[in-house]
Amino acid sequence: MPELLSFLLFAGVCAALLAGFPVALTLGGVALGFAAFGQAIGALDGSFLLAMPQRIYAVMTNDVLVTVPLFIFMGTLLERSRLAEDLLRSLGQVFQRLRGGLGISITLVGALLAASTGIVGATVVTMGLLSLPGLLRQGYDPKLASGIITAAGTLGQIIPPSIILVLLGDVMGNAYQQAQLAQGIFAPQTVSVGELFAGALVPGLILVALYILYQFAVAWWQPERAPAAPPDGAPLDARIVLKTLIAPLVLIVAVLGSILGGVASPSEAASVGATGTIFLAAIRRYDGHWRTNLSLWGGLALAGLLLVAAPLNWFSEEGSWSQAVGGALALLAVLGLAHSLILIWRQAILQEVLLRSAQITSMVFLILIGAALFSLVFRGFGGDASVQALLSAMPGERLGALVLVMLIMFLLGFVLDFIEITLIVVPIVAPILLAAGIDPVWLGVMFALNLQTSFLTPPFGFALFYLRGVAPPSIRTSDIYRGAVPFIVIQLLMLMLLALVPEFVLWLPQRLF
Repeated sequence: MPELLSFLLFAGVCAALLAGFPVALTLGGVALGFAAFGQAIGALDGSFLLAMPQRIYAVMTNDVLVTVPLFIFMGTLLERSRLAEDLLRSLGQVFQRLRGGLGISITLVGALLAASTGIVGATVVTMGLLSLPGLLRQGYDPKLASGIITAAGTLGQIIPPSIILVLLGDVMGNAYQQAQLAQGIFAPQTVSVGELFAGALVPGLILVALYILYQFAVAWWQPERAPAAPPDGAPLDARIVLKTLIAPLVLIVAVLGSILGGVASPSEAASVGATGTIFLAAIRRYDGHWRTNLSLWGGLALAGLLLVAAPLNWFSEEGSWSQAVGGALALLAVLGLAHSLILIWRQAILQEVLLRSAQITSMVFLILIGAALFSLVFRGFGGDASVQALLSAMPGERLGALVLVMLIMFLLGFVLDFIEITLIVVPIVAPILLAAGIDPVWLGVMFALNLQTSFLTPPFGFALFYLRGVAPPSIRTSDIYRGAVPFIVIQLLMLMLLALVPEFVLWLPQRLF
């Protein structure tokens, strides 16, 4: 009876989500209802729920999850300050004369924005508003244009830093420790978000290359679907292109470089990225007196200098002149940051960004708390033991269990969001797969790539909805759905490639960590 209730609990949550109820309230509410029913009939020990306050405290004090609001802030500020818009226009000018070049530039912009912030919704909406009309005017096939934009926008799922990788890193770390404890290893190893970032970087770049190769193939075999832009006589200004490339490149180096180089933890790197985004947003939005520019660029340069100096201990010798110099430089950098905040506050950018970031962050953490309650009740019914028995009975043992889990996650992506799948399904199945000897970094990247399809798979792919909301009426919903299909196939081929050659995932983490 308890095992049956565990599967009914999962089915009830999925049904409530499909009915349109809020995710966080659905997870917690349905779980509480089943817990009350189970306790009433003697199928659930009520003492299980006594662990809930400790789980909430663990979520609120988790250092890894500190990165979530910071990355959300970065992505929202980049979109609101129009840094992404500048990047789209500049790279569009570089590639538009090539056959299929405009679509390729959109893919590259999607990769750069993904490596800067990892926010999918803002990327799809921004590129949909700015690029889709241009693609249609240039004569692109509506299905191909829609597919390019939605696929490029979802690169923020797999290319670090990514919110899904942060959440997966936390879930996989807990699952890996749980799997080792179940095997009698009482000094368990851990898997960090940094390792997951390193593991996802090479597959993300390969996926970008496959997207571009597909567009090259379409432009070569069907040139009418992806024509080159007609010459307009406007010269290409290399200085403007380089200037617009500075923002994402600085953020990529600051965030990913500091994590992969071992200079900073993910939470520290996210704070560095947020600081850099504030400087860059103020520089983009304010073209004022030379003193203002000196303050902004100087503050950004000093912040970068201090980031480089930290691991080298340039200013750490206590009581020496170097420590005094370091303190003075830090003070100047803080003054430059304060100046930047004042400027974007005056233009009413900071207020909107903070409000939007707080709303998204609250939603994510409320879902985390609801998922914690769901998993607690699910385990109280013995659902984890039932899932373990099901996966153990699969033919092919470890391979069969992995294929079944990946298939279930892919199918759930048709109807559930990636956060829901990450926080509901992964904590249930990951400890079982990890106990079978599967590498946690490789498994986490496979999960992330599979979850990326939840943004593309019709009929409920969120990237498809984002584009539908900003696409002109001439673009039919069926065009958006059909345009995403080739890119879903590419992602499935990428999953097969990583399954056959795990070194694409494991090579970089093994070298860095």
